[in-house]
Amino acid sequence: MKNYLPQIVILALTFIACSCSPTMQVHSDYDKSADFSNYKTFSLYKSDSSSSISQLNQQRIINAVRNEMIKKGYQETSSSPDILVNQVTILKDKVSVSSNTNYYGYGGMYRPYYWGAGGGYSTTNYDVQHVKDGSLIIDIIDARTNKLIWQGIGNKEIDKPIKNPDTKIPQAISIIMADFPPGKSKK
Repeated sequence: MKNYLPQIVILALTFIACSCSPTMQVHSDYDKSADFSNYKTFSLYKSDSSSSISQLNQQRIINAVRNEMIKKGYQETSSSPDILVNQVTILKDKVSVSSNTNYYGYGGMYRPYYWGAGGGYSTTNYDVQHVKDGSLIIDIIDARTNKLIWQGIGNKEIDKPIKNPDTKIPQAISIIMADFPPGKSKK
């Protein structure tokens, strides 16, 4: 019988490492009356909104969305597309404050209540974290009616620059677009 302890330890360490990192929350919604089987071609739609990310990452996102659409069987065209694909990135500064109060002195399990003169004292420590709340929104629009037919949103707290954005950005786009088109069986 083989000794499975090393595999179990590696599996447990991998689980712990993955559970400690912030995960991206993904949501999608779509127009239930849209017939997605009628759409065969797409064009990337450039909105007028300014982006709060670097041009390099913006281009990585555009390329990843294009590649994901092609992987799903759609053809890119600039003349008369069936659907328009738009992506919007939003970065907001977020401040998280937590406190921890330590009580010293009398009172035992009844802290912070104590008896006697002079009793005890307490100290409070504050932990302030500055992070970015990042959202990536992908809109799929019917080009003929100009109506939104599908939307995917990925949201994640970002506490440091992305390591290896050439890999991480396409992975995030793939996760956000996993449910597009709706009703299609997953691979």
